[in-house]
Parts: sequence; C-alpha cells; structure tokens
Amino acid sequence: MTGFDLTALLAERGAERYELHRRHLNHQLPRMLHTIGFDQVYERAEGAYFYDAEGRDYLDMLSGFGVMALGRHHPVVRRALHDVLDAELPDLTRFDCSPLPGLLAERLLAHAPGLDRVFFGNSGTEAVETALKFARHATGRPRVLYCPHAFHGLTTGALSVNGERGFRAGFEPLLPDTPVPLGDLAALERELRHGDVAALIVEPVQGKGVRPAPPGYLRAARERLRRHGALLIVDEVQTGLGRTGDFFAHQHEEGVDPDLVCVAKALSGGYVPVGATLGKEWIFKRVYSSRDRVLVHSASFGANAQAMAAGLATLAVLDDERLVERARDTGELLRSRLAALVGRYELLHEVRGRGLMIGIEFGRPDSLRLRGRWSALQAARKGLFAQTVVVPLLRRHRVLTQVSGDHLEVIKLLPPLIITEREVDRFVDAFTQLMDDAHEGGLLWEFGRTLVRQATLG
Repeated sequence: MTGFDLTALLAERGAERYELHRRHLNHQLPRMLHTIGFDQVYERAEGAYFYDAEGRDYLDMLSGFGVMALGRHHPVVRRALHDVLDAELPDLTRFDCSPLPGLLAERLLAHAPGLDRVFFGNSGTEAVETALKFARHATGRPRVLYCPHAFHGLTTGALSVNGERGFRAGFEPLLPDTPVPLGDLAALERELRHGDVAALIVEPVQGKGVRPAPPGYLRAARERLRRHGALLIVDEVQTGLGRTGDFFAHQHEEGVDPDLVCVAKALSGGYVPVGATLGKEWIFKRVYSSRDRVLVHSASFGANAQAMAAGLATLAVLDDERLVERARDTGELLRSRLAALVGRYELLHEVRGRGLMIGIEFGRPDSLRLRGRWSALQAARKGLFAQTVVVPLLRRHRVLTQVSGDHLEVIKLLPPLIITEREVDRFVDAFTQLMDDAHEGGLLWEFGRTLVRQATLG
C-alpha cells in the first residue's frame, strides 16, 4: 500500500504555498497578491466563510468568481461525491452510455424551455468553444459577433470573442470576429447584412463592470439574428443557475429564445470542474450528422461520473433550498441598502446588477478637497480607488471582494447564494465605515498612495 499521506504533506509543506507558486507556477500571481495586500493564508472554509489559523472568519463576497454558489463544502454535494466514489462505477469507458450524464442533461433542460440537448465539457471556456464550433458548423458561416468588454474565456476560440484588448494582445490572429456594442441594434443589423455572421455571443449581465443588457435588447437581437440566419449564443457561465434571481439570466426578459447557452462555474458544486453547452435539436443533429461523426466534438473528461454527480446534487440543492428565489430576495435587500448610500457619499456613483451579482461604481467627487485626491490616484492608474476600498475590506473587515475589471472603478459582489441578512449587514456596515473614512480624508487615501509606491517599485 502506498505511503502517500495528503494531510501530512500539507502539514509539512503548506507554509511554502507562495514560494511554490513563485518557483513553479505563474510567478506574477504571488507578486500581485503581495502588492495589493491579498497574500492572506486561509486554513479552511465552510459556507460563506474562510477561516485563518487563529479561527478568525472572513466573509466571502466573491465565491470563487461564482463557482461557490452553494457556499463552500455543501454537505449534499459532499455526500454525492462520496457516494459516486464508493459506487466504483465503470467511468469513462468511452464505449457505453452512463445514466448520470443523461440525468443531469434532463434536469438542466427542464429549466431551459426551447433547448433540447447538452454537451458536457470541463469549464466555461470549453462550453464557449463548443458553442462557437457548433454555431459555425450549423450555419456554414465563419464570423462571430461579440460585445466590447465581454469576457467569454481565454482559450483561442473564446479569446476571439473577448472584448478586452489586454487579454488578446500577443495571441492574434484569432478567429474571424467583430465587436458590436452591447445594446446597439443598428450596429448588429449592419454586420448581419454582410451575410457571413454565424452568431452573436452575449452575456445577459456583463461580468466586467456588472452591466446588464438593456431591456428588450436580447429579444430584439434574437429576432434580427433569426431573420438573417444567424444564431444567438447566451453565455450564462457566471450568470446562470440562479445568480441573478432567475435560473438563467436571459429568462429575466420574456421572449428571448437562445439557440445555444453556455453553463459552468456553479454547476460544479464547488468541487469538480464541469461545463455544459445547451442547444437546439437541429444544431446538434447537424454537428453529429452521421455515425462517422459521432466523436467530431468530444472531451476526454467530459461527463465524468464525479462531475455529473456534483451537477445533479447542485441542482437538487438549488431547488430544495429555493436558492434562486433567495438570490433574488437577498440581492434586492443588498442592492437597495447599498443604493441608499449613493446620495450620502459623493464618491459613490451607482449601484447596479441583478440578484446576487452587484456592481458598486465610484466616480469623480464634486468637492475640491476630495477631487484632488481622486485625481492623484487616477493619474497613477485608473481603477486604483476601487482597489483602495477592496483591500481594507479584506485587511480591516475580513471581507473578500474584487475590482470588477482592469482600469474600472467598480467593485463586483458575487457572494454565495446562501447568504442571509446577517452577511448583508456585515458587508454594508464594513462598506459604510470605509466610505466614512474616505470622505473624511482618513487612512484610505494614505493606503492608495502606498499602492502607487508599490506599483512604481514593481
């Protein structure tokens, strides 16, 4: 029997975590975490909280970029994974039909009227890659439209529809693509008239900046796409499975009928990577058009038993604990309490979003006293003020959040869907204290200058 002991290994080498990353992985990650003061060490996690070695709790308002929608280590998902391992299933034989993928597809499609089939991969970017391939093959057209500031993943196909130049730089040429502004139906119509567009891919709520699509846009875009023989791909990797208070965010608007929907993140239950591409019958039948093409698109670890069990358990928890409805109600409570602060603090410009996907945007203050400090930070780097709020939220108040995108003065909140009024109170109280500090000219501005110095020293 092997002598491998994971607990002993972590006890012996766990303190080397940052040095191991520096030597063997992305060396810029520990450097960045140290620069912004996020080089925290967590020992364990449960529900909506992390805990350090001293037992202090940290409120997780990020949920692993949306992966931990059920909170961390949900007992139902853990039990399902123990059960599937104990079952010793003949997994990934490649030449059989396991019941678990069919059962998970059935459960997913029950929440997606108008969609008929599912392809299971391993991540959100893989779900997007699948949708792009299927759309181009089904239509026989090469070009895909996307929106500026969109984020659909970082593999080559998904990167082709990524709306941020910083991600694309150095990796081009990519697939044929064209940006069209979110909400601009005239721009969409102009591109469709060329006759070479396979699809438009769009996030119902853009992750960068937390910007919902304008009311009526998705439905009107779908009508124009259909008229020109093109498809609508809705990326629900971050917004799906209850995040915005509907099972899928595009269902917030009546009459939206997507051709392909991408899902991942929350479907994992926080344990096993899984991605899914839901689509219409005719698209799948065109891709898998004969027995010779049965494996024309596949994934080695796609539909593995552990991922399928985690997905089935996740959907059960969403239903049993009414997490979609809870996300809508708790999200409204959190958003309304934050929105009430906009008139109180001149640095706070807008609170927006849906459900438990919320953006807090800061902007140039009116008073001369604050304007000089704001301008100094903006001159050093746009988006720096939001970072000066995010870091003390963690260091002073033990609340983990994120800046919503590079060069943006927006904080994004993606808490687990299980949070309650208790967590809303804790976040709003901490945020209010930091806004008081910023408007009184306190330590927040000194911290901003420290960030500038650290970034300059590189």
